[in-house]
Amino acid sequence: MTYVDGFVAAVPLDKQEAYLKHARDAAQVFKDHGALSVVECWGDDVPEGKLTSFTMAVKRQDDEAVVFSWVTWPSREVRDAGWTKVMADPRMQADENPMPIDGKRLIYGGFKVILSA
Repeated sequence: MTYVDGFVAAVPLDKQEAYLKHARDAAQVFKDHGALSVVECWGDDVPEGKLTSFTMAVKRQDDEAVVFSWVTWPSREVRDAGWTKVMADPRMQADENPMPIDGKRLIYGGFKVILSA
């Protein structure tokens, strides 16, 4: 069964193109190091919550959008080895591919797939 890394972040509206460039470049690096796919989603219908929500989780400001992303891997083992290579890849260094978000508000985690229908 596949393994998934999930991400939620706040992206300034005026940096959508910069984010997309970063995401395209990063997607190629992930795929070069074993990822099966990379999906990036720009928030379109992301309601404010009263107790919890995507917007609250990333402390979204009025001039930001929520981005929901995931990377699929063939297995946890491939993902663990792939991440080591991704982090060492020169294409992922800040001077080569700057991240146009506040990384302190990035939420991420690895997930074992338990159902794929």
